[in-house]
Amino acid sequence: MLGVFSSSVVSPPDELVAAGSRTPSPKITATALVNRFIENNASAVSMQVGDQAQLAFTHHNESALQPRSFAVKDEIFCLFEGALDNLGSLRQQYGLAKSANEVVLVIEAYKALRDRAPYPANHVVGHLNGSFAFIVFDKSTSTLFVASDQFGKVPLYWGITADGYVAFADDAELLKGACGKSLASFPQGCFFSTTLGGLRSFENPKNKITAVPANDEEIWGAKYKVEGPAVLAATK
Repeated sequence: MLGVFSSSVVSPPDELVAAGSRTPSPKITATALVNRFIENNASAVSMQVGDQAQLAFTHHNESALQPRSFAVKDEIFCLFEGALDNLGSLRQQYGLAKSANEVVLVIEAYKALRDRAPYPANHVVGHLNGSFAFIVFDKSTSTLFVASDQFGKVPLYWGITADGYVAFADDAELLKGACGKSLASFPQGCFFSTTLGGLRSFENPKNKITAVPANDEEIWGAKYKVEGPAVLAATK
């Protein structure tokens, strides 16, 4: 799956900008990145959301245990990869039909977070048990919400394209060829929200997240680390 967002939605993370400047390497534009994804993945589906975002996904070579899915409702676009172990109880919590799958559930959870402020974001994501990574783009508010499970069971990466777009994908090699050293693994147990001020840990939202410059021989430009012991906030 792939999500690419303009600077009007999300400012490129300073750590990844610095990594790209420290060790310059070839990059391509956001449009070229999406085109490369479509060319390299059979039966890929892509969509342009205004001038702010491009989303793409494919079922090609997906894991049977961690399928990819896409949905849109009320101008909320969501890409989801993985599976939730507690989907049944979450359907009841959010008043959804038994037929609702993970991607629909995440959209409803996001709407609850958006509309019931100050509903804690760490509780919303912390209540999701299983393997997952998702990208939510709310066109109505031009906001972005991205998260990865606490054990990093579904890979997720982010980087900056040649024209300053921030890209998220489950394929490190795809972003490496597009973002150069302005690339990092998205930290497990964390979420990124343009509304709530960037990158945070949902295991313990009080823990600071720092970016450590990576060695030149690594494909990453930086590595994100959550400081202190992790305590799942949702269980408190």
